[in-house]
Amino acid sequence: MKTLKFKLYEHKRNRYLKRTVNASGVIWNHCIALHKRYYRMWGKHLSCAQLQKHIAKLRKRKPFWQLVGSQAVQDICQRIEKAYQLFFKHRDKGVKPPGFKKVKKYQSFTLKQAGYKFLGGHRVKISNQVYQYWNSRAMEGTVKTLTIKRTRLGELFMFVTVEQPAEQESTSATGKTAGFDFGLKTFLVCSEGFSIEAPLFLKQGLKAIQKASRELSRKKKGSAHWERARLNLVRQHEKIAHQRRDWFWQLAHRLTHRFDKLYFEDLNLKGMQRLWGRKVNDLAFGEFLQILQWVAKKKGKVVQFIDRWFPSSKTCCHCGHVLESLSLETRYWRCPSCSNLNDRDDNAAKNIKAVGASTAAPGGDVRRAQPAVAV
Repeated sequence: MKTLKFKLYEHKRNRYLKRTVNASGVIWNHCIALHKRYYRMWGKHLSCAQLQKHIAKLRKRKPFWQLVGSQAVQDICQRIEKAYQLFFKHRDKGVKPPGFKKVKKYQSFTLKQAGYKFLGGHRVKISNQVYQYWNSRAMEGTVKTLTIKRTRLGELFMFVTVEQPAEQESTSATGKTAGFDFGLKTFLVCSEGFSIEAPLFLKQGLKAIQKASRELSRKKKGSAHWERARLNLVRQHEKIAHQRRDWFWQLAHRLTHRFDKLYFEDLNLKGMQRLWGRKVNDLAFGEFLQILQWVAKKKGKVVQFIDRWFPSSKTCCHCGHVLESLSLETRYWRCPSCSNLNDRDDNAAKNIKAVGASTAAPGGDVRRAQPAVAV
């Protein structure tokens, strides 16, 4: 499966799609209300089949709901069911049940087998309306789903999921492996002797965001000037997100071109975010790992994680001696066993590589590595 993204041209008929997105948000909120009411009355979870059957009856006498295709309504019910199942499974970890959403902030609806048709000339027909999209890439394979998504700027994008035979890029194997240590001062420190500094795009654009935010706060909410200031603030945030994402893609391709196996620590990023806040958000290490894993899979490379509880910084990479404690302020420490001076981040990267290589899955499969026993 592969998802392709296309931007729809601005046109006055796009208001029909925006109204459909709003109607999807109304249906979502009604489904959430039904779930809450059903549990309050019966003490049970409302099944997806019951919800779909009830919404199908309501949809017949609500003209506004009929803007949303029947399969898109089914997809909304299925997404809610999936969110509840995740809540039941991981509520001990802090996962919350799905909740109400503001209709103006609701983003998308999905069509599966019916409700759309691709025409010639980069056009697509959705609900008896024809829309033209920017053909930024070739669409090859069997189309499975089509999703219309509205951004905070009011722009519309089309996400097309296609099924095509799995193929890997023809990249030569280098036979090299590397361990990487993530840090707040240095984005990545490699075990092979180099480090990567993050551009910190949020820090660079913070003054522009603060200026746009001040301008928004001075406007009367709901006025035309307020809307113009809001869009300006959204543009500033989107610019930073696009810059960061572009840099992540370039970095992922450089690392996978140089190494066949890449090892990282399984970090508690949410905990780090609570401690260091905006700096962790600016680095966006979780987003980078998602992109890196996708690029590695496409190129036939391996991204593997070691256990988060392995003391990579406190273990000497030369003799395996483990310190009892090591403060975050200490960047260098001398091993009491072998007397080697260790750089904190470089030492951790070498340990991550050693642990990942010693517990690598046979056949190159990606699996979570467990900590090795220190000598």
